[in-house]
Amino acid sequence: MKIAIQVVLWVLCIFFSYKIYDSINGPIEFNRVKNERYSKVINRLKEIRKAQIAHKDVRGTYANNFDSLVSFIETGIFTLIERRDSSYMEYDRVYRIDMLREIVVTDTLGFVPVKDSLFKDDSYKSLAVVPVEGIDATFKINANVIDKNGYQVPVFEVKVAKNIVLHDQNKDLLNQENETVSVDGVNGPEIILGSLTDVSTNGNWPTIFDADN
Repeated sequence: MKIAIQVVLWVLCIFFSYKIYDSINGPIEFNRVKNERYSKVINRLKEIRKAQIAHKDVRGTYANNFDSLVSFIETGIFTLIERRDSSYMEYDRVYRIDMLREIVVTDTLGFVPVKDSLFKDDSYKSLAVVPVEGIDATFKINANVIDKNGYQVPVFEVKVAKNIVLHDQNKDLLNQENETVSVDGVNGPEIILGSLTDVSTNGNWPTIFDADN
């Protein structure tokens, strides 16, 4: 009986020691995985932003699906231009004298494929894929044109749920992460680039994730 009690006590001791260790190490490991995955996801979103800005520069609007965005990267062309100030003399019929006219001259210097300008390889073909191992998920993308102070302005939004990015992590810690409200964190239950209601190409992540750029 004494030996059995000692065994039970040892088991309880080991169990509670593990729980204490897990309560300390669990959040540390969660944050390590979180930051590592967030970094990969945010870097992918930055690539998407770069492609979307190019799409708007060339076509006037943002792409509202990844097939269109990838197709644009493969076939789109940047026109290289140079603007310079110039002037000339023109006879003024009112004053009956030659007067100096100032203008801006736009010169076309050439054309460059979008793909060669933005990407060094074929990584753009995977822009839609959420870069987290163990899942088969894609970003949600949307684009629109909204009215801002009487102007029609193109906007876009790309996002992914934290539940997808951290799908295999501790559920209690994940629930806490989804409720994050902090200047140092990614606020809310999703990682978001852009907005469908405001004119913005920013993300909802803190500047620490831009430190390497």
